[in-house]
Amino acid sequence: MHEAQAALTALLQSPLIRVVAVITLPDENRRRLSGAADLPGAARAAGVPLIRETDLNTPDVVARVSALVPDLMVVVGWTRLLGPDLLSVPRHGCVGYHASLLPRHRGRAPVNWAILRGETVTGNTMMMLDPGVDTGDIVDQRTVPIGPEDTCGTVYDRVARAGAGMLIAHLPALLTGTAPRCPQDPAEGDVLPRRTPAMGVIDWDRPARAVHDWVRALTTPYPGAFGVLHGERVMVWHTRLPSGDEPGGPPGSVLSVEPGGVRVATRDGSVLVTDMSGPDELPQPAALWSRQAGVRPGARFEAVPPEVARWVLGQGPRPEAGAR
Repeated sequence: MHEAQAALTALLQSPLIRVVAVITLPDENRRRLSGAADLPGAARAAGVPLIRETDLNTPDVVARVSALVPDLMVVVGWTRLLGPDLLSVPRHGCVGYHASLLPRHRGRAPVNWAILRGETVTGNTMMMLDPGVDTGDIVDQRTVPIGPEDTCGTVYDRVARAGAGMLIAHLPALLTGTAPRCPQDPAEGDVLPRRTPAMGVIDWDRPARAVHDWVRALTTPYPGAFGVLHGERVMVWHTRLPSGDEPGGPPGSVLSVEPGGVRVATRDGSVLVTDMSGPDELPQPAALWSRQAGVRPGARFEAVPPEVARWVLGQGPRPEAGAR
């Protein structure tokens, strides 16, 4: 993940340590991840041995890591839990991060969930890893603001910088096993549901600000928000922040195609979509793309069934039919 790039750079530049290996996914797996960092390139440039694995808990991988005799393992952006055997290898443990102010928002995609829920603050937590899901002892936390125009990408950039800052600040103590540790209560906080690309479907029958938050939470480098028009997905990559006095209409209706974008009605007004595309296409200016695709005023995005609307908000199970 993209937070790992800043952490690796901090480690490679530190005079206190020698990085003995960089462990990352094989290229074919890494390319399927949203926001994957180019750790192989950074490792090669620094002359650091590279280990490519999908499962770090196999006896073979644990043995390879043990042979390196590490004092500390820094885990950033690895989405799979590490088992007790691997966690016990480094002399001073494994330090990791979670992009929230733990114990709040344990689990997957915390920044995306925070933005799409309209939250204005998130953070980054440095913790000593244990076998649980984001339940390890907290070493440090940094608050990260979320502005009304921020996207998942801009917030994750700040999260990454906060993580690198904590790593630099605590590295001397981490290397001697004397870093501060504040135990968490596993019963506190909440656990976020896992997100999938299908959960990006836009429910236009929500307030304009909620639709704007939805789009910016899921835009690049993530798979993106989308609506369904004439049975086909239309990717929505960016909307203008609603001012509160936009024209309205039936939710999901295309009200106009303007030089600045495509105006789509919501429950309480409308949003101006400024960047959109077809599936598997790069974001394009919405006005240009809509003219080429034949999207005209009067067209209407499909309504989202109530059970799907609850599922994509993490408030219910995935419906059998799912979202398109």
